[in-house]
Amino acid sequence: MKIATWNVNGIRARQEQFCEWLERDRPDIVCLQELKADPTQIPDRCKLADYHVYWHGHKGYSGVSLHIHKDLLPAAPEYTHPEFDMETRIVTVRLENWVLASVYVPNGGKDYGAKIRFLNDLIAWTRKLHDEGRELILCGDLNIARLEIDVHPRERKPEVIGQRAEERALFEQLLGSHLIDVARNLQPDNDAMFTWWPPWRQMRQKNIGWRIDYILASGPIAVRAQDCSVLADFGTSDHAPVVMTLGQ
Repeated sequence: MKIATWNVNGIRARQEQFCEWLERDRPDIVCLQELKADPTQIPDRCKLADYHVYWHGHKGYSGVSLHIHKDLLPAAPEYTHPEFDMETRIVTVRLENWVLASVYVPNGGKDYGAKIRFLNDLIAWTRKLHDEGRELILCGDLNIARLEIDVHPRERKPEVIGQRAEERALFEQLLGSHLIDVARNLQPDNDAMFTWWPPWRQMRQKNIGWRIDYILASGPIAVRAQDCSVLADFGTSDHAPVVMTLGQ
């Protein structure tokens, strides 16, 4: 099973690349962030018949979607949003005992307090699911570089939003004892694993970036992960897709 996440930085700008990627790799579950479009603005090209999909967006900013291949789930699922959802930043679905979530955490530049509140609500929500016995796969742009290794040395600035100690502490609370950062768990020493690059001075070509896009999974799911890779060479978004492959 392939589960993927990608901040497309505008679905209308990335529609051809999005469809090319799905047709090439055929992921079973896809989470998108930063659609920058409301459901009426989604290009027809992106409405692929092979997937159940929920588009949850605003005009011009934010927005998330969640796509499930019909081979995995023939009947359309019920999509929901936790009460703390703001600015169309989270959509979820339940598959038996699994809960899947596509999440776009605020970057905090305009309202840092809103980012902290969202993160605290996200932590409380994931803990509640765990206490209920649910297994979770949380995919998306969390807008935090979790560890120093997740930022290129030239970009390390401890007071910059996204690298602050307070944010990293909240990230560790989010993981707690029940969620695993799958890519870092599989590649603990990879110091070149970035998912976002500043859009200037050929930073992406030089791989001078941050890792802020993640797939987090409950332990019983994470142990099945055979691979969790960044498709750093794909697309023209300032973010790259991240794809997790699960074995049986």
